Amino acid sequence: TSFLTASVSVSLSVCVIEEHWANGKFCKLTIDKASISRILIEMEDNSSSSVSSSSSAYSMKLYSYWESSCSWRVRFALKLKGLLYEYEPVDLRKGDQFSPEFEKINPLRYVPVLVDEGVVVSDSLAILMYLEDKYPQNQLLPTDPRRRAVNLQAASIVNCNIQSLHMKTVLGSIESKLGKEESLAWAEQVIEKGFTALEKLLKDYAGSYSAGDEVSMADVFLAPQISIAISRFHIDMSKFPTLAKIHESCKALPEFQASLPERQPDYPDPARSTIA
Repeated sequence: TSFLTASVSVSLSVCVIEEHWANGKFCKLTIDKASISRILIEMEDNSSSSVSSSSSAYSMKLYSYWESSCSWRVRFALKLKGLLYEYEPVDLRKGDQFSPEFEKINPLRYVPVLVDEGVVVSDSLAILMYLEDKYPQNQLLPTDPRRRAVNLQAASIVNCNIQSLHMKTVLGSIESKLGKEESLAWAEQVIEKGFTALEKLLKDYAGSYSAGDEVSMADVFLAPQISIAISRFHIDMSKFPTLAKIHESCKALPEFQASLPERQPDYPDPARSTIA
């Protein structure tokens, strides 16, 4: 079963919703940013709760799992770019990733996978680079070479040196050999080492967000990773004030709120977190 999801970016403090004819003249109905953000999140929840009968009309499909932080990055990016897509759940607990159908589109059997007009892209970083090239609206990579390089470094640190080292398969292997305490200790060590590097990398570039006062690719990778570090591994973010500030800024974005695991159509109730 797949689901259609939509995204709208909110950038103005006051938004014009509609212009209508009243009392012999055109009138504009306006609404403040906070109110429209709430409306958008409610719309997202409603659209995610039902199967779309017209989803086949949309060419972009995202194979995702609600709890996967890699999938979360892509959902966040799609929301920021305002792109429509069909949500195709892949239940990693039930082993959907091992089905012959899924193996055809990603032999590694990982999520996320994006299918766009016949183009198949797996791996979150590759997907984001593809989206930047094909859909340049709301760019996530700055044109300035230094800030662009900082973004790519931050994304690579999260992708290669943090998340991939505390995946469920990695922690499960450690736990089976050394016990759960050693498994959690390993995850904490990996996350804190990566966060220490990111704190040093970003402290001279960060504003409200990672590379200034505009959302960029580094934020797309950082915000889900920090959320998981706090909720799942109880990392003390007071050690990383720059990262904590970035996370708070991202949390306030309606696009981030719409991409949250608990807002996805395959989110179970109650949920048990096991996938990184």
